[in-house]
Amino acid sequence: MLDVAVIEEPAAAEASLDPIRSRILAALSEPGSAAMLAGRLGLPRQKVNYHLKELERHGLVELAVERRKGNVTERVYQATAASYVISPSALGAVSPDPARAPDQLSARWLLALGSRLVQEVGALLTGAQRAQRRVATFGIDAEIRFATAGDRAAFTQELAQAVTTLVGRYHDESAPGGRDHRVIVGLHQIPTARPAATEHAPDTESPAEQEN
Repeated sequence: MLDVAVIEEPAAAEASLDPIRSRILAALSEPGSAAMLAGRLGLPRQKVNYHLKELERHGLVELAVERRKGNVTERVYQATAASYVISPSALGAVSPDPARAPDQLSARWLLALGSRLVQEVGALLTGAQRAQRRVATFGIDAEIRFATAGDRAAFTQELAQAVTTLVGRYHDESAPGGRDHRVIVGLHQIPTARPAATEHAPDTESPAEQEN
């Protein structure tokens, strides 16, 4: 079983999003037969069998073992991964494209960058898993609390300058055998769940504030 599997086919994505099938996938983190799943999930065995076949057809579950019990053959299945990520490539032409609106202050552009990250790293991960190799990646996850919008603007300017300096120092366009890498840095407010009566809207800025 893989830690994470990337779903790139639209039909497989649709199958994984079906409420019953998603419950079956979660239950199959440990091997189980249709009869066992029916008991765990409180569903008719026939219905479980049908959904298992669909999940198997799309490569989301696989046969772990097949064993005889009297005159009956019991098929025990297992999910192919502990968790799944749907690649934006499953959306085809309507998937977000950062090239459409390259605006550093746009939340939509940040989402498009994130979507491209999932798509590209997902493709690398899928290929590496097939070749039984690891993907060389690096990530930073940090939280920062700004006292003012001005501090946030100053931080983003300094961060942009630092990244630009590093890219200029290490980028070698003519390096023989060099490998292209993508660097993405994002900053966004952390959503918080609050009661409806006291819920605050995310911070927004006027064009003048964005320029400062």
